[in-house]
Amino acid sequence: MDASMWVAKTGLTAQSTRMTVIANNLANVNTTGFKKDRAMFEDLLYQRIVQAGAQADVNSQTPTGLMLGTGTRVVATEKVHSQGNMISTENAFDLAIAGDGFLAVQQVDGTIAYTRDGSLKLSGIGSLVTSSGETIVPAIIIPQDAASVTIGRDGTVTAQLASGGGAVQIGQLQLSRFVNNAGLQAIGRNLLIQTNASGEPIVNIPGDQGTGILMQGTLEASNVNIVEEMVNMIETQRAYEINSKAIAAADGMLKFLNNNL
Repeated sequence: MDASMWVAKTGLTAQSTRMTVIANNLANVNTTGFKKDRAMFEDLLYQRIVQAGAQADVNSQTPTGLMLGTGTRVVATEKVHSQGNMISTENAFDLAIAGDGFLAVQQVDGTIAYTRDGSLKLSGIGSLVTSSGETIVPAIIIPQDAASVTIGRDGTVTAQLASGGGAVQIGQLQLSRFVNNAGLQAIGRNLLIQTNASGEPIVNIPGDQGTGILMQGTLEASNVNIVEEMVNMIETQRAYEINSKAIAAADGMLKFLNNNL
C-alpha cells in the first residue's frame, strides 16, 4: 500500500509541473514572438520481481515476467518553434520573421543572445535595439536626417534622407539558424542563448539557404493556442485528481487493515 501512495505522489508532482508549464504559456499569450512549451514525461525505474524469460520450471520459461513501476516524472520541457500569426502594425521598426531564424542581439555583458521579437526601437545614438535596450547584431545606425527607413525581405536597410540625398543603404540585417532550435535556452526578456544541444549559430542573409525572410511593419504573435492550452489544463487537472484519488484509496485500504487486523 505504501508503494502505491508513493507512485501516485510522483504523478501529482509531474502533473503539478505540467500545470506550471501550461500557466506560463497562457501568461505569455500576448508576448511577441513567444514560443509555447510542452512538458515531456518518462516512467521511473521498475522493480523487477520476476525476470521475463526466467525458467519457470525445467521445461518452460516465464513469457512476460513481473515488474512494478515506481511512477513518472517530467524529464524535459521543449519549446515548440511553430510560426505565430502575423500582426500588421505599420511601424517601420517592427519586424517579423517568416520562417526559420532569429535576430542576434548583444547583451550588456557582451554575449550574444537570440530573439524572435522584432519590435525594435531607436537608441539615443540612432542604433536599432530591442525593447529592453539590447543592440541588434550587426549594428544598424539610422541617420538623424532619415525621413523614412525601409527594411527589405532580405534584410537590406535603406534610408530616404530628408536633405534630398535619395535612398542610401545603411546596413544589412542577418538571421541566425540552429540545427536544434529546441536546444536553445530561454533566459527571459524574449531572449534565447545557444547551448551544446542547439549547436553553433548558422548566420545567413534572410531568405538564403532556408533562412526565413523579414516582414517590415509586422510582428509575430505568440504561437500559444488558448483553446488547446485550456484542453491541456483540464486534462492535467483530471490526471491530478485521479492520482489524488489513488492516494486516498491506498490510505483507505491501510485504514481498513489497521482497524480490522
